[in-house]
Amino acid sequence: MDAQAFWVVIGAYNQHTIAAQAVLLVFLAFSVILSYQRKNPWMAKFALGIANLFIGIVFFAWYGTEPIQKYFALPLYLLCGGLFLYESWCNREDFLEKPDTIQALLLLFYVCYPLVSVMLGNRFPQMVTYIMPCPVVSLSIAVYAGCQKKNKLLLALLTVWGLTGIKSVIFSAYEDLILLACGLYGVMLLVHEVRRKI
Repeated sequence: MDAQAFWVVIGAYNQHTIAAQAVLLVFLAFSVILSYQRKNPWMAKFALGIANLFIGIVFFAWYGTEPIQKYFALPLYLLCGGLFLYESWCNREDFLEKPDTIQALLLLFYVCYPLVSVMLGNRFPQMVTYIMPCPVVSLSIAVYAGCQKKNKLLLALLTVWGLTGIKSVIFSAYEDLILLACGLYGVMLLVHEVRRKI
């Protein structure tokens, strides 16, 4: 997949889904805040499940044009979305801990995603918004890190996509260095989870 095809897909997606993205962003923010306040601990995972499924179905299945989008990214996001929904049901009382310093920094990076995209010279619709693959995974890793019970498969899948942030240089999407930082943090979380079970 070349850089031009990458930005064409982003442009088409943003142009036709900006209203749906706004609704999903409000729902996501509301759900994460409620979970951090321990009022509905399952809601953050539920909302992240919906967001990942939305990216898989809408961004990759509907607007995607390249084989890597259809045969790698699409199933990855569908699986992540399904696992988040499963976790929201099976571990519904798993409280979301308040973010530590690293998690708070990654959440701040997520908030800055569109601003960084604009600072890099991108303009709507060919710019990175909050409800896009890389920001959604970045948020997923930062929030899921605060859960006490972690599904290692889900964490591994999120981390794999996080590490694809290395493509930021290839596609001149330097805002995805945020994704790479989240991916590296995901590696640390995964190693910690594996060691904890030994």
